[in-house]
Amino acid sequence: MTVARQQVTQASRIVVKVGSSSLTTAAGGLDADRVDALVDVLAKSRSGGEKEIVLVSSGAIAAGLAPLGLTRRPKDLARQQAAASVGQGLLVARYTASFARYGVRVGQVLLTSDDTSRRAHYRNAYRTLDQLLDIGAVPVVNENDTVATDEIRFGDNDRLAAIVAHLVRADLLVLLSDVDGLYDGDPARPGASRIDEVRGPEDIAHVQIGSAGKAGVGTGGMVTKVEAARIAAAAGVPVVLTSATRAADALAGRATGTFFHATGRRSADRLLWLAHASTPQGSLTLDEGAVRAVVKGRKSLLPAGIAAVDGEFSAGDPVELRDTGGRAVARGLVNFDAKEIPQLLGRSTRELARELGPAYEREVVHRDDLVVLEP
Repeated sequence: MTVARQQVTQASRIVVKVGSSSLTTAAGGLDADRVDALVDVLAKSRSGGEKEIVLVSSGAIAAGLAPLGLTRRPKDLARQQAAASVGQGLLVARYTASFARYGVRVGQVLLTSDDTSRRAHYRNAYRTLDQLLDIGAVPVVNENDTVATDEIRFGDNDRLAAIVAHLVRADLLVLLSDVDGLYDGDPARPGASRIDEVRGPEDIAHVQIGSAGKAGVGTGGMVTKVEAARIAAAAGVPVVLTSATRAADALAGRATGTFFHATGRRSADRLLWLAHASTPQGSLTLDEGAVRAVVKGRKSLLPAGIAAVDGEFSAGDPVELRDTGGRAVARGLVNFDAKEIPQLLGRSTRELARELGPAYEREVVHRDDLVVLEP
């Protein structure tokens, strides 16, 4: 067995993500046999209590299509939310019944990116997931499509799965879809070969990655899966990408799919949320000195280094920090409302405290609430 596959068999806490196309019919509606087949694999892999499974499951919107008489996934947000409100109940009920065959309980956890970019919310998410695992349940995680707006959406459950894997301190992320791995070309065409292992971005720099899934009921595609693998691997979590029909082989460490080696180390949970799950509500333009202090010196952002403010946001919201050329260099949680910041521009905290009060003798973005973006 290769070193890569040994990491799979030795993993004790595993996040498994499954896409809509692996759970539903092309016309919409849950495929009970497919759900049961997946649950068979997951339940058996955790038998004996040696492994913990967190399931990130798409399928709520797709499951709600047929019951609402919709023939395809709607494009407008309101009808997507309506389909999700019907389908989410059906989805978790199906998982509950299917896992019950093995005496396993499930717990539903619905998240939006707003839940994960705020300090108190992400701590609550961790506590809930950790407690469910501690009592032997399988958390079933999904984006809260019934209330999520475009501004607070993860966009796809692949990225959500990568972030959840980091949040719960998983040893492995398994991404299941309708394709059995990453190929160096279109897998539907002759001559394309599956890539067995990816040790870093340079290994797939030459690969043209398609963006559309086959079934047309989900939002993801190979692009989102590779991006999710990159996020997880950079955060210290190895990834297996394969098809749902080969889930048993993947979890057993057999040679299937594409294995992405971990490329980085774990960082603070909230910084991963901030970098990959938050949606900036505005931006602050920094002068050259402030850019150096934030990016190179990893310092907090002070009012004196801000040249301009854009957008409407409240204290605690995520904002982008940009250089004078408009390039985003960092992202952070801001300590002031947008309407307060213009009077702070270019001024020292001591001067502001003297004129406006002690509440203004602080950073606009504290370094603990700030993540430098990759160039």
